[in-house]
Formats: sequence, structure tokens, C-alpha cells
Amino acid sequence: MRSLYSAVSGLQNHQIRMDVIGNNVSNVNTHGFKKGRATFQDMLSQTLSGAARPTEEKGGVNPKQIGLGMVVASIDTLHTQGSLQTTGVNTDMAISGNGFFVIKDGEKIFYTRAGAFGLDKDGLLVNPATGLKVQGWTSQLVAGQYIIRSADTPDDIIIPLYSKDPAQATANIDFKCNLMSEMPIIPDLDAATEQDLIRNTWTSSIDSYDSLGAPIETRFTFYKTGTNQWNVRVEAFRYNPDNPEEKIRIDDNQLSTNVVPTGVEDHAPIAGQKDFIINFDNLGRIISVTDENGDVKNQNNLFVNLRIEDPGTGAAPMNIQVNLGESGRVKTEDNVGVTQFSSQFTTKPFRQDGFGLGYLEGLKVDNTGTITGVYSNGNNRILAQVAIATFINPEGLEKAGETNFVFSNNSGEPDIGTAGSMGKGKIMAGALEMSNVDLAEQFTDMIVTQRGFQANSKTIQTTDQMLQELLTLKR
Repeated sequence: MRSLYSAVSGLQNHQIRMDVIGNNVSNVNTHGFKKGRATFQDMLSQTLSGAARPTEEKGGVNPKQIGLGMVVASIDTLHTQGSLQTTGVNTDMAISGNGFFVIKDGEKIFYTRAGAFGLDKDGLLVNPATGLKVQGWTSQLVAGQYIIRSADTPDDIIIPLYSKDPAQATANIDFKCNLMSEMPIIPDLDAATEQDLIRNTWTSSIDSYDSLGAPIETRFTFYKTGTNQWNVRVEAFRYNPDNPEEKIRIDDNQLSTNVVPTGVEDHAPIAGQKDFIINFDNLGRIISVTDENGDVKNQNNLFVNLRIEDPGTGAAPMNIQVNLGESGRVKTEDNVGVTQFSSQFTTKPFRQDGFGLGYLEGLKVDNTGTITGVYSNGNNRILAQVAIATFINPEGLEKAGETNFVFSNNSGEPDIGTAGSMGKGKIMAGALEMSNVDLAEQFTDMIVTQRGFQANSKTIQTTDQMLQELLTLKR
């Protein structure tokens, strides 16, 4: 009775399918879980008679075969996208699209879609449930900028939370926008009346920083001295540590401006010289910068060197390049430049590159997996980038427990790179990928599997009754 053994194979393999469904249902709320699917195929068939080809006298005869049951063809892992759940935790990450996070245990490398990450006591980015270390690239300081070398082999990611960001002295102050062309001429600022100072000058300032990170207010006063010509007076003030509301003016003999002639790399500053002159053409474009006597002229990339000998804080002398734009151009690529048009005053020093001491207080993660540190001094600095691995055949990966996978002979080698490149998905920060298990689908499959199991058991019962009838023939 072949049907008895065929039905037994049906019972066994429907039980395997039920095991797969049960595992799917049990992991319905497991982050990053990928559901399984069992597929069947028939077993070898016993041939009672073979096929016969047609002849002139009669047609062909089909083969007579009896199936011997069924087997499990495959148990596939379906890597379809799961829904994203917002958590608000900035170290939680989810992949939208293809790819896996790379995590490491010693020399063992695993791949996962579960991005519930956090920091351990050493600042390592890890899976806090297993301690496995997230792999990526830590930034490197090159020519004053922090960059990511994603072509290197990924390594452990270290986030130095609450670490110090040392102070940096201001080296550049950049200007942009406009001086109002209708302003009346003031031949001599020192001889001007108080009313003239109020109505006919424009003063703007910015806090620069000395080598110890102390803020120094750098103040610029603009007034028109001739047709298409403006004088700029520079002053500096340090803050009184005993009374932050009070500012102490730095003496003129400690402050000097220095216009470097075009084509000259260096030019000795003139002590006590605090003014310089900027000149415009009749199209409102800045064309040159000269010292207060008009003896030294710069006609290319227009800048003035500002030196403060003693900021009054014990710091090193400050040397600042005040950038005013490019001769004959209204707008440059970095939007630096001063113009003279019939419009309101908007000229101000809008950017400087110094800062005081700061501490790493927070993190931001963008969709490329780049982790940016937010410092208390206002700096944002690239710290690291998370690595993403893709496989030609992700269904060929082997499950290793804890929602992790390892590559196999049929998955292909991992292609590791940055999110959003070469077909890799994007990273969503502050979110986790939910299981891709659909309960409605699983319950439907459960009913079908139950009926299949039940039908095979009925086949065994019916076969048993037939055998029983056979045994009673002798009676």
C-alpha cells in the first residue's frame, strides 16, 4: 500500500511547514526578522509501464506512474522590506532598501537588518543585546578637515561622547552683502558730529576667538569718504570675565591692519594702523583694497590681515584674514564679497572659523549612515560612517541566530560600501525595521497546512481500513 507511505511523507512535511509558520508567527514583533517559506515537490514516482511512441497501426501510449509521496523542496528566507517603526533614539537605524549592517564578534562577521544599536562604556557602537560591534569607518583629520575613507576595510566605530573639542583661533572672517551707495561722504570720521556718526556710518561686528577659545568682539565701522570709496575702521574688544556684559577695548597700538600688495606673499603690519579703504567701480563691484594712506593696494583676491598683539587673555597674538571678495566680481562660489548698490545696508561679517572649547553632546545620523557629532560650542563634525553590505543572492545567506546571518557558498561574497551607493539602501535614523511577517498570510497558510495534514491523516486511516478488509477476507 504505497498510499500509506505517501501519506506519512505528507504528514511529516506538513509538520515541517507548520514549524516554519510557527517560527514566523513567534517572530512577528522581532525587529529585522525575515520570514521563511516552505515549498513542496513530489517524490520519485514508480513506473508501472513506460511510454510508447505512435506507430502506423495505433497511437502512442502514456507512461503509467505512481507517486511515492512528497518532500520539502526548499525553505526560503524572504528578504522583503519590513515596515519602519519610529523610535526617536538617534542610534537606532533602519535600512530602507537592499543591504545589511555589518557586525563583528572577534574575527567572526555577521550581517543583520536589526539596527537597535547603542554605545557601550568605551564609546563603541554596538548591539547592546549581544555586544556585537557595528562596523564602519571612523573619520580622519586631513588638511584640517575630517573625512571618511570608505575604501578602507571597515572597523569598529567609536563615538567619543562628551569628549573635548579643543579651542581654535580664528584665522578667517568672511564678509558678504551690500553697502548703500546713497550714503553721504564723511571726509574725516574723527571730526564727524555725533549725528553724522549715527546716520551716516554702518557698524557691524562678530565674535572671533583667540588661541585659548576666549571670544573677542571684532567691530567694523564703514563710512563713505569719496565717490565709490569707503573707509573701514577696525576695533576689538575683549569681554570682562568678572562682568560678561562689560567689554574692554583693546588699545590701538595692539591692533593693526595690513593690506598685502598683489603678488606679495607677506607684508609687515603697520602698528596702530586700524583703517583700510575699499574701492568700487560704477557697476557696484569691489575692485581693490588699499591701506589708509592709499600706498599699498590689493587687486586680486581682496583681503586684509588683522593682527591683535595682546588679546588680554594670555593667548597667543591673533592673526586674522578678513576676506572681502574677488576684484570685479559680484558673487563668488562661496558667496563671499562686498558690493555697493542702491539698496539697504546688509554688509556684515557673516562667518568666522574660530571657536571655543566644546564637548560632544549629541549625534545626528543622515541617510548615508554618516554620524555627525554636535558639540556644545556649535561645531558639527563628521565622526564616522556605518558600513552596508549587499549580496548577489541574499536568500542564500544562512541564519546564525539573534537575527544575524552569515554568508554561504550560494550567497556570494559581501560587497561592503556606503548607504545609498551601488544599489545599497538608505539608512533611516531614529527608526527600526519591523518583521516582514504578515499575520493574515500566516494564518491563511496555517489553515491550508492544517487541512493538508488532516487530509494525509485521513489517507492513512482509509489505507488502514483497506488493509483491515483484506485481513477479514478469510472469514
